[in-house]
Amino acid sequence: MSDNTKETVHDRNFISLNEHYEVRDWTNSLGVTEMELREAVAAVGNSADKVREYLASH
Repeated sequence: MSDNTKETVHDRNFISLNEHYEVRDWTNSLGVTEMELREAVAAVGNSADKVREYLASH
Protein backbone atom coordinates (compact mmCIF):
# COMPACT_ATOMS: atom_id res chain seq x y z
CA MET A 1 0.00 0.00 0.00
CA SER A 2 1.28 3.37 -0.91
CA ASP A 3 2.10 5.84 1.83
CA ASN A 4 1.17 8.67 -0.51
CA THR A 5 -1.69 10.26 1.41
CA LYS A 6 -2.94 11.92 -1.79
CA GLU A 7 -3.74 8.50 -3.28
CA THR A 8 -6.74 7.65 -1.15
CA VAL A 9 -8.89 5.39 -3.35
CA HIS A 10 -6.81 2.33 -2.58
CA ASP A 11 -6.49 3.39 1.05
CA ARG A 12 -10.26 3.60 1.44
CA ASN A 13 -10.70 0.02 0.26
CA PHE A 14 -8.09 -1.61 2.46
CA ILE A 15 -7.08 -1.11 6.07
CA SER A 16 -3.39 -1.03 6.87
CA LEU A 17 -2.33 -1.53 10.46
CA ASN A 18 1.31 -0.77 9.68
CA GLU A 19 1.11 3.02 9.79
CA HIS A 20 0.10 4.86 12.96
CA TYR A 21 -1.77 7.58 11.07
CA GLU A 22 -3.82 4.97 9.18
CA VAL A 23 -4.78 3.18 12.38
CA ARG A 24 -5.77 6.52 13.89
CA ASP A 25 -7.79 7.52 10.84
CA TRP A 26 -9.60 4.17 10.61
CA THR A 27 -10.45 4.06 14.32
CA ASN A 28 -11.84 7.59 14.07
CA SER A 29 -13.75 6.82 10.89
CA LEU A 30 -15.24 3.58 12.20
CA GLY A 31 -15.78 4.74 15.78
CA VAL A 32 -13.84 1.87 17.33
CA THR A 33 -10.78 1.39 19.48
CA GLU A 34 -7.46 0.25 18.04
CA MET A 35 -7.98 -3.13 19.70
CA GLU A 36 -11.42 -3.52 18.08
CA LEU A 37 -10.00 -2.55 14.70
CA ARG A 38 -7.14 -5.02 14.98
CA GLU A 39 -9.53 -7.77 16.08
CA ALA A 40 -11.81 -7.11 13.10
CA VAL A 41 -8.92 -7.12 10.63
CA ALA A 42 -7.61 -10.36 12.13
CA ALA A 43 -11.05 -11.94 11.79
CA VAL A 44 -11.96 -10.91 8.23
CA GLY A 45 -8.85 -9.46 6.58
CA ASN A 46 -8.06 -5.90 5.59
CA SER A 47 -10.99 -5.19 3.26
CA ALA A 48 -12.68 -2.07 4.62
CA ASP A 49 -16.11 -3.34 3.54
CA LYS A 50 -15.63 -6.67 5.32
CA VAL A 51 -14.36 -4.93 8.45
CA ARG A 52 -17.41 -2.65 8.45
CA GLU A 53 -19.71 -5.68 8.13
CA TYR A 54 -17.87 -7.47 10.94
CA LEU A 55 -18.07 -4.47 13.25
CA ALA A 56 -21.78 -4.01 12.52
CA SER A 57 -22.50 -7.59 13.48
CA HIS A 58 -20.47 -7.60 16.72
